[in-house]
Amino acid sequence: MGVAIRTAGEGDRELVVGLLDEAFRDDPVSRWVFPGEEHRRAAHPKLMAAFTDIVLADGRIDVTEDGAACALWLPVPADEHGGDAGDGADDGPARMREAVDPDNERVELISSLTAGIHPSGRAHEYLWMIGVTPGRQGEGLGTALIEPVLDRCDREGLPAYLEASSARSRRLYERLGFEPAGRPLDLPDGPRMWPMWREPRRHEVCGQHG
Repeated sequence: MGVAIRTAGEGDRELVVGLLDEAFRDDPVSRWVFPGEEHRRAAHPKLMAAFTDIVLADGRIDVTEDGAACALWLPVPADEHGGDAGDGADDGPARMREAVDPDNERVELISSLTAGIHPSGRAHEYLWMIGVTPGRQGEGLGTALIEPVLDRCDREGLPAYLEASSARSRRLYERLGFEPAGRPLDLPDGPRMWPMWREPRRHEVCGQHG
């Protein structure tokens, strides 16, 4: 029942972008960023490509061997945000908008708002996105991608953070030990996002207690 997972490289860029586009095109947040369906089909892949490039450069993308699911992780140092601005620069959201959809202020707004609620102060792993191709959802691929990283977080004493963009994904993350982290983010005239935080779990050594 094991799921084969590997780390994506530059040669996997188009695979990851296509997978994220397919997985998130009808997500509530994506529909808010790009309200028109025809425009969303054209612009959404550009946003997924921008996210992919940031994480290929600064984080790690895990992908199932069959290309059906991927997870984008960014390591966030202490006292820094891991928001959608990418490199932490103040003009990151504006540059994202310019690159993806210059006339669409919501591209910049979603980056600014998620960066604004991102916890700071402690180093942690940021699960930016996890995408599963629609025909394969419900098979446990997301859990298979996330659990090895959470196991490493537990060994290293690192928390993990994410924003859930749907009630369904929030329930999955709760099963994996994530809890609400502050107030939900209500996008203007749009859906709700739930910031979630997971404290590392202690690994007991054989023969020791407590």
